[in-house]
Amino acid sequence: MNKTELRAAVSLAAVFATRLLGLFMIYPIFMQYARPLSGANPRMIGLALGAYGLTQGLFQIPFGLLSDHIGRKKVIVGGLLLFGLGSVVAALSTSIEGVMLGRILQGSGAVGSSILAMVADLTRDEVRTRAMAVVGITIGFSFALAVLIGPPLAAAAGLSGMFWATAGFALVGVAITVFVAPTPDHAVARGVSWPTFKQVLHDSELLRLDFAVFILHAILTASFLAIPSILRHALDLNAAGEWKFYLPVMAVAMGLMVPAIIVAETRGRMKEVFVGSIALIATSLAALVAAPSSAMAVVVAMTGFFTAFNAMEAMLPSLVTKFAPPAAKGAATGVYSSSQFIGIFVG
Repeated sequence: MNKTELRAAVSLAAVFATRLLGLFMIYPIFMQYARPLSGANPRMIGLALGAYGLTQGLFQIPFGLLSDHIGRKKVIVGGLLLFGLGSVVAALSTSIEGVMLGRILQGSGAVGSSILAMVADLTRDEVRTRAMAVVGITIGFSFALAVLIGPPLAAAAGLSGMFWATAGFALVGVAITVFVAPTPDHAVARGVSWPTFKQVLHDSELLRLDFAVFILHAILTASFLAIPSILRHALDLNAAGEWKFYLPVMAVAMGLMVPAIIVAETRGRMKEVFVGSIALIATSLAALVAAPSSAMAVVVAMTGFFTAFNAMEAMLPSLVTKFAPPAAKGAATGVYSSSQFIGIFVG
């Protein structure tokens, strides 16, 4: 990657990280810290937690289309401000309904598709998978860091403090977008026509990729309903100590993923690496089913799982932007991102 491409990849990955860090910190502590809220019960807590994923899924396509029309940066900044507003509403709320409203507003700031489209705008085809890998690595480390700092921050500042921190992260993301991220010099100056959007919806290659990310994130979300219990039984780790497992596993997985991406991109082995990643995910999950109480099996299986998951996270959006019509990258990544978040919700 040249300097502009590297700057684009790193800065936009940082925007992703500022948004996701606050979200990931909420997941391990939300069930416990939401219980004292007025009106809280397991059903309402679950709805409040899942509301974000649902509205993200609904708004990715409109935001992607809008970014094709008015420009990526405007949409990203607007979405981050909506995300920050939702964080403030949740921070000020004393009822589960108020927190749910905040989560809905957070999710309505659906900028994932616009960020991916902007990465595509600022990178050449031959290095795009590497740029997407930078974004994928950042997402992985955001998750690991969130697991590390989330529980102690919640213990010190409570649920309200967590949402205030998330609002602060949103403002940091705005600053990076405005002052650090390059501006595409070939931004689309007109809206996407209906025939072009229909082309996105009917393209078999794009639809396969949309289905792949739907399944990938449904598997991830569903798996995490069982993984905490597996970690307790196999490694004697509770929620506060899970970072001791995730941090080294994610670091090793990132290290293994990088050469796989290089092979896929520079040697034209994208399909082989893609199919191999699917096989590795299936094998890893089968190992967890077969030996859920074996510490060694759990460590190896989860390392393999995250290696394959992160490789697919890098390859899938890169392939979407390569197959998408040049004037409809935002629309294509919008459909892709909607599929991703609906997969999370279904999972």
